[in-house]
Amino acid sequence: MRAIKTLFAGCAILLVSAAGGALAETRPACKTPTPGSSRAPLVSPPIEYAVIGVGRLPFYSAPDVRCPMPGVFVIPKDQLIVYATTDDGWAQATYFGGGGTAGWVKSARLKYLGEMGPKQ
Repeated sequence: MRAIKTLFAGCAILLVSAAGGALAETRPACKTPTPGSSRAPLVSPPIEYAVIGVGRLPFYSAPDVRCPMPGVFVIPKDQLIVYATTDDGWAQATYFGGGGTAGWVKSARLKYLGEMGPKQ
């Protein structure tokens, strides 16, 4: 009986491991589009925005909700510089406070403040 329990436990671990591997393979690669491409046209000049709404606005490594940057976020009234946008509501942005960070945020949570220089 003990041998059967041990065999069953080993099979369960093997199945969980196999399922984890399958999930890792089906998860999309978090590839960011090239700024300036048709997928993410450059904003010229870069534009300053303020975060609006309630709560944290998370950063993503690519414009995809499946690609969060854990623990990286801005809050209302923080200011970002946007360099590129997508047609489906994402902005490639940099936040310079607290050591700075760059990534993608949902543009619906941004309020236009102004241009950051001459048009290129």
